Amino acid sequence: MMHDVMSIIYAVIFFILLLAVPGFLTLWNLANCFFKKPKGEKILAPVGVIGGGIMYCLMQSIFDYGGDWYEPIYSFQTHYSLSPRYPVVYFALFLGIVALFVLLYVKAENMPPLVSAMCISLLVLFNIYQLFYMIQLVDRLNIQHMFLYLYQINLLILSGRIIRDHMKRTVEMFRKDEKKIKVNSFFYKLFGKMDTLSKYSAFVFVVFFFVVAILEIIFVLTGQGIDAPVKTFTDTADWTFSQQTPPPPLEYDGHYLCTVAAGGHKKIVKPLRYGTRIDHTIIVNRQLCIANAFEDVIKERTPRFHRFIRGVYDRYGYPVSNLITSPWKADIVYIMMKPLEWIFLLVLYLVDTRPEKRIARQYIYRG
Repeated sequence: MMHDVMSIIYAVIFFILLLAVPGFLTLWNLANCFFKKPKGEKILAPVGVIGGGIMYCLMQSIFDYGGDWYEPIYSFQTHYSLSPRYPVVYFALFLGIVALFVLLYVKAENMPPLVSAMCISLLVLFNIYQLFYMIQLVDRLNIQHMFLYLYQINLLILSGRIIRDHMKRTVEMFRKDEKKIKVNSFFYKLFGKMDTLSKYSAFVFVVFFFVVAILEIIFVLTGQGIDAPVKTFTDTADWTFSQQTPPPPLEYDGHYLCTVAAGGHKKIVKPLRYGTRIDHTIIVNRQLCIANAFEDVIKERTPRFHRFIRGVYDRYGYPVSNLITSPWKADIVYIMMKPLEWIFLLVLYLVDTRPEKRIARQYIYRG
């Protein structure tokens, strides 16, 4: 009964964190689009952007990806959705987030026109990139990707409204300044002509390509390549824009301890090496070796009892392995198996003259 109550409580907390709060922020963002003066935007914006980003990173640490496209992974895992080999691209995206907060908190009249246009350009580039990222995830939609979609929709709504409001205030500022001051300067005359949104948009459009050109030069100078933003999508496997062919998946079925050794977080399950099981490559940890060495001893000493144990294991072990679909679930099974591991080890040291040698020879790699 208590277990059921706790399950309900956890489910409610999960619903509030992952659905109710983001849903509320989304509705608030949409409502602010129709208010002449947005309500609570300077408070809710950092909550949505930073809080949503932290929540998504936490979800990524739970629903972990298996590795880069060239790494062999298990069939229940996926490769990285973006290539990690282009850090300068991700720094440029970070500048887009910085630009969002600059446009939100710095008044238009306090910003130089060129800085204002560059911030808008960086934010537009950020939004273009995240639209392509949403398409990248379409082929393998799951719960954390749906949460990311909600997060990105909020960013699109928020940034679109911020750009619109900032451009309106900038145009109003140009109109007022043109009436008050007359200065014989080319640049003043240029900005003085931007008394409509369409004219200012044309200026931002020109600056946009200037910013793109600067970023491309930086990509080349840092060795990332002129097509680095494109390669963050294409140098992957398993996703919409992926162009790389991954190696064959590692096999794990038939033994849930193999799944634990493969799918858990390395700091917890402590994988040791590759091994071979029934002509398939697996990842081996000490818990797996001890369990298999114990089975080896039982098979030698009491074959009939071993057949019974093996039958029970085959009946229930495989269904359990199908439930271990993420690293944190593998971690839980690994921890739950610890008492049995200690019992197996105790038996080995009681009945075997060379227990560590028997443990070491389990699942020898024959690749």
